Amino acid sequence: MPSKRAVFLDRDGVLSDLVFNKGEGRLSSPVTAGQLRVFPFVAEAVRKIRDELGFMAIVISNQPGVAKRQFTLAELERMNAKIRKALANGGVTLDGEYYCLHHPAALIPKYRVVCDCRKPKPGLLLRAAREKDIDLGKSYFVGDGLMDVKAGRSAGCKTILVGHKTTFLTRVIEEEKSEPDFLVPSLHEVPDLLRSQAPP
Repeated sequence: MPSKRAVFLDRDGVLSDLVFNKGEGRLSSPVTAGQLRVFPFVAEAVRKIRDELGFMAIVISNQPGVAKRQFTLAELERMNAKIRKALANGGVTLDGEYYCLHHPAALIPKYRVVCDCRKPKPGLLLRAAREKDIDLGKSYFVGDGLMDVKAGRSAGCKTILVGHKTTFLTRVIEEEKSEPDFLVPSLHEVPDLLRSQAPP
């Protein structure tokens, strides 16, 4: 039987801030390391999740920007290295990072795949569980989108949605049948939430 617990973390919107894409007129993921801004509370939150509460902390993220030629693999690594450095400066590391680079409409043919690892499918979560001996039923997935909620639920995790309750969000959750187990403003609140769920 798997013996470890994990908190799976989406990257953009959870560990790092979204950026405004002028061309699309909406918030989206950063496409350069210069754009990427790690939230100031992330290192402390991850440290509490790992060191105080005993969970592994693992990133699970769709990163189709390579497939769409928005950035290179090298730039993706620079972005991820920036997150690792911010965590290291706060005295903590991640236990794993899993990225899906595929997209059904990829401009680069080798990434034009209908895969089982692109959220909302749970492939990356299942792979991490196999490789790291994780009990998904005792684990949580923290994300800022309903595709994260769907992936977490499909894998058997409890789900934590980062956001604020609005009439629009409530309606979309109902339409998508993707009710998260918990809703929090940011990753900053997650350690206290997890602590409140611990058995007496």
